[in-house]
Amino acid sequence: MMEAEFDQRSYARGIRLFNEGRFFDAHEVLEDVWRAAPAERKRFLQGLIQVAVAFHHHSRGNMLGTASLLRRAARNLSAYPDEFGGIRVRTLVESIGSCGQALEQGLPLPSIPRLDEPEC
Repeated sequence: MMEAEFDQRSYARGIRLFNEGRFFDAHEVLEDVWRAAPAERKRFLQGLIQVAVAFHHHSRGNMLGTASLLRRAARNLSAYPDEFGGIRVRTLVESIGSCGQALEQGLPLPSIPRLDEPEC
């Protein structure tokens, strides 16, 4: 697939939904973007989807699911440069790592990260 096939508008919508705390909706939108995305973006998008699903699980009280998805998301996102897709990836990975550590220690989340919103 060519880069031109990347759905930037839906990607930006998914990021906005995430930042609004609408994690399930963000996951749905980003999954549609992932399906049609070029190969070099797939793992990145999968990581973002996992972060959204993790915080959806958290909102429903599933702490084990949250921690597991945050670990998988960190592995997927760590494969990318410090900034990718308009997102400060390193900052996001550090933030979700802090969330995962808090969950493992039975502590409340320090905060839910915000994603940089890409310009369209």
